Amino acid sequence: MQLSQRLEVIAESITLAVTARAKQLRRQGVDVVSFGAGEPDFDTPAAIKQAAITALHAGKTKYEPTVGTPEARQAIAAKLARHNRLPYPPEQIIVSVGGKHSLYVAMMAVLNPGDDVILPAPYWVSYPEMIKLAGAKPVIVRGDPARDFKITPPQLAAALTPRTRMFIINSPSNPGGHTYHPRELAALAQVLAPHGEIWVCSDEIYERLLFGGQETCSWAALDFARWKDRTITCNCLSKTYAMTGWRIGYTAGPAPLIAAMNKLQSQMTSNITSFCMPAIVEALENPALEQEVETMRSAFEQRGELMWRRLNAIPGISCVRPTGAFYTFPGIAGLLGRPLGKAQVKAKDAVEFCRVLLEEAHVAVVPGNDFGFPDHVRLSFATSLDNINQGLDRLAAFAGVGA
Repeated sequence: MQLSQRLEVIAESITLAVTARAKQLRRQGVDVVSFGAGEPDFDTPAAIKQAAITALHAGKTKYEPTVGTPEARQAIAAKLARHNRLPYPPEQIIVSVGGKHSLYVAMMAVLNPGDDVILPAPYWVSYPEMIKLAGAKPVIVRGDPARDFKITPPQLAAALTPRTRMFIINSPSNPGGHTYHPRELAALAQVLAPHGEIWVCSDEIYERLLFGGQETCSWAALDFARWKDRTITCNCLSKTYAMTGWRIGYTAGPAPLIAAMNKLQSQMTSNITSFCMPAIVEALENPALEQEVETMRSAFEQRGELMWRRLNAIPGISCVRPTGAFYTFPGIAGLLGRPLGKAQVKAKDAVEFCRVLLEEAHVAVVPGNDFGFPDHVRLSFATSLDNINQGLDRLAAFAGVGA
């Protein structure tokens, strides 16, 4: 059977593969502690669910505009103006099937074969695959753990080529848990400012999950007049409102970009689920939900601090303190090549380390190979404090350290 050659340039999501194996073991009755999934463990706030239920019963089950309903786009525009200092009109916003779809359609709309895309590492596993599907080439710029994984302006400048078409920035970061301060973003922006042909794709889906008084900002808000026609601002409702399964993402940008994305999306998915449109309005316009958002953020901050402290207490592991999102990305170089667990396996990289950890200690973490760091692993702290302690007890024992 002949399949598309496109499949040859991309890899399966390693994050989803780890999650699937952990679920398989659980179905077999194994007590697995999973740090794999990148989604909040909280339920969607009741008011948001009720908005969708009410819309469903009211017959909101027919086609809607591909770009989203006027009400949903207006709610997003108001949120961007209020929270991000981005005065996009509703006409310059498109609603897509989750943040991943938003990013994919945006890249397909602007990238061409032969283009270079500068991608800081560690990076979310899907970025390189999306770039390659568009026929472009990922140009990896490695962040140093000693600088909390953040790249520097000289590194960015050195990566530029005549073929550079896009720069991707994700702050707060998946998987690094690091966050670029506005002054750090501004320094990177100075490097790109003279190059008007380069797009900036700003993935801001973790924007509300900030810890320790950390600040960040939307890229386009650095200087909206300068960046409004060159920035692709992508976001979603998944992380802030615990709505991962709803698949609601959105993009704001210049009118020609949104028109191009509309053209593509109309031939892919059309509109998102119709009765979810009122849920967008409810999530973004109901001020009572702010307390629920803060409750989740505060819980993630507490969990992140616990995980960071405990990971750094394990000899052979070094972990950058998370300032956003809900991930730690510890280095495990000190454990590779050493006998681990009862089987005394000597893991050569993070993939083998994670495989043995899951099968023997029943702890699921994600190898850093597909994030650009084969000697790191990603742990999500979107789980309870009890699970964190139990899982890290097992990890410590696996590494040869008493619980």
